Amino acid sequence: MTPYSAATGVENVLKILEGRWKLIILFHLFGGKTLRFSDLERAIPAISQKMLIQQLRQMEADGIIRRIVHHQVPPKVEYCLTDWGQALCPALDALLKWAALKDRDLSGMEFPADETIGGTV
Repeated sequence: MTPYSAATGVENVLKILEGRWKLIILFHLFGGKTLRFSDLERAIPAISQKMLIQQLRQMEADGIIRRIVHHQVPPKVEYCLTDWGQALCPALDALLKWAALKDRDLSGMEFPADETIGGTV
């Protein structure tokens, strides 16, 4: 992989995950959870109904979540992660661990002269 193709790949991933609420929605659905729309509204009280609908539709179109419609009265709609969406869990966990490093004093950490934190020079 070239630096250009890596940058393009990262850009494409960020386009899929961009949006203030998508990662929060993902965290609520991780672990095989299936939640109704109203459950997501209660879990994320700061999001408007319009924005939640928009984010869920985008994530469904991108193949991250699955929308399950139960044809009954009243209508019941549930959301869960696709296998591909669930596969994001380890990557986001690693991202959280990386963010936690900011709280530590990295100046005291020692690395071999030919190695940096990212593993490349």
